[in-house]
Amino acid sequence: MTTKKPFSRLLTDVKPYHYTLKLHPDLEKFTFTGEVSIEVNVNNDTDKVSLNEHQLNIHKVSFVGASGKTIGLKGKPNVDTDNEVIELTFEDKLPKGKGVINIAYDGILGNTMKGFYRSKYKTPSGEERHMASTQFEPAFARWAFPCWDEPAIKASFDVTLVAPKSHVALSNMPPKEEHIEDDLRYVTYQRTPIMSTYLLAFVIGEFEHVSAVDSNGVDIRVYTPVGKSAQGKFALDATVKILPFYADYFGIKYPLAKCDLIAIPDFEAGAMENWGLITYRETTLLVDTERTSQRLKQRVAYVVAHELAHQWFGNLVTMEWWTHLWLNEGFATWVGYLAVDNIFPEYQTWNAFVDETFSRGISLDSLESSHPIE
Repeated sequence: MTTKKPFSRLLTDVKPYHYTLKLHPDLEKFTFTGEVSIEVNVNNDTDKVSLNEHQLNIHKVSFVGASGKTIGLKGKPNVDTDNEVIELTFEDKLPKGKGVINIAYDGILGNTMKGFYRSKYKTPSGEERHMASTQFEPAFARWAFPCWDEPAIKASFDVTLVAPKSHVALSNMPPKEEHIEDDLRYVTYQRTPIMSTYLLAFVIGEFEHVSAVDSNGVDIRVYTPVGKSAQGKFALDATVKILPFYADYFGIKYPLAKCDLIAIPDFEAGAMENWGLITYRETTLLVDTERTSQRLKQRVAYVVAHELAHQWFGNLVTMEWWTHLWLNEGFATWVGYLAVDNIFPEYQTWNAFVDETFSRGISLDSLESSHPIE
């Protein structure tokens, strides 16, 4: 009988500060290939590096030091499946200072709505097709690329996506350069701010969008399934008002050049606050002005406001570990109602706050099982 290795957080003898990531999904075979170059600081002489990984096939690993010397891998990576950690042992000790770990690998575009996954949709003509999307919170970035997948171990990211030329390819930042080769579109995006791995995102698929610019010059787009762009107008109008409201309320402007909101057909959570590329269930983003009830419109306005609040609380400032998630989510919950009340006073949203949020919290606190958050 094997004993499960107890969980421990990653060592920081070697710590990343920048990732250069290239991903090429195959939307027919449901696989993807990846290349990642991780720029690291080696804080102590060591021949071992541990990082997170889940069900990726590692093909090649090397380390290049500041001097230009390449150090190869000794044997195969040691995989701790239970804790989703791989240990890389190199042929020599890695010298202190800066270096780059290069890893080539491939993986599966699964259908679990976690990591880098496939999502099924139908075209307006009824044809069934697939797109690719991400859900990395809390610990699924490791399903897409080997990384230090902990919220406090932040880094910047340069992302390149390879997609069918007919498809939209999105990531957290605006495109920096783009070219077509054969039937493929290669898109490299601007460098992200320093951020946690769980906030990285990419989406490849067929979409339409509506767009606007807010009063602070932020480009805002709402991406919808083909033929449903009009249903993105409500969320767009709300975002145009909410972003400047938060910028004024917090005293800090939204730090990115763009903010995309996108409806994903298969999506487990209500929404996810990926920095600059917020993903939603279709039911929490799209509004059909002729059919959507007032209650559901209020719900969409609130979910949009909640995720936009995370662009500051959670993304700009992040909890050190998941035990502190309550503060991140608790504040975004409260301030989301504040924003909706500001732009839609006719909704009387504080009544919904008392009914849906405050009362539920009091109910839980009344139980004998109630306990301190930490």
